[in-house]
Amino acid sequence: METEHILVVDDNRDIREDLRSYLLEHGYRVSVGECAAAARRIIHSGEPDLVLLDVMLPGEDGISLCRSITQLRDIPIVLLSGRADEVDRIVGLEVGADDYVAKPFNPRELLARIRSIMRRTKGRNGSLASEKSRFYEFDRWTFDVARRNLTRDDGTVVMLSSGEYQLLTIFLNRPQIVLSRERIVELSHAEGAEVFDRSVDSQVSRFRKKIERDPKRPDIIQTVWGGGYVFAAEVKRL
Repeated sequence: METEHILVVDDNRDIREDLRSYLLEHGYRVSVGECAAAARRIIHSGEPDLVLLDVMLPGEDGISLCRSITQLRDIPIVLLSGRADEVDRIVGLEVGADDYVAKPFNPRELLARIRSIMRRTKGRNGSLASEKSRFYEFDRWTFDVARRNLTRDDGTVVMLSSGEYQLLTIFLNRPQIVLSRERIVELSHAEGAEVFDRSVDSQVSRFRKKIERDPKRPDIIQTVWGGGYVFAAEVKRL
């Protein structure tokens, strides 16, 4: 059985290291980050089973990061806060956190809450390890998530750039949903990826040349005038 992975995000080094040591002692695999950017890098490279997230982070705060994570992933999140403000707790739960723990906290109580959430959310679809073992099928293509390549039904393999991989992942997780250009950029930020180096329209146009039978009359990524784009192909997860 694979060891469950917990990400601790707190700008206080002592708290990060104390939690790391305590959770390691209780059999968890632990990653730590000091800010939202560090948390996104860790989530993108090896998505955890649960996140312990401080509300008062420098720069982007924990509430905003929680909202971004829950828009794209189904990872259990426990917010940690040194403030007694009830509003933080309510807002945190409203944006998708699974629990809220006030500082200072008893490590045993926190561990009990973690175990309870793990039991309750077991089987939720949020692990990047399982995501990377998946293949997607659409139209005449099979997408290998781990290797970041597409295989056509005639055996032709197409390698994807980082931007194309990001774009395809966004679409595959939201088939038949109209996404505005602004929403696509927002989702790329939330994924922790770099900003697209060109406009969304240019990204889509280049990508269509790789996957469409006729890029001028696309069947897979269709333009919705005044709305944005929709991934119109049927998607199967394998």
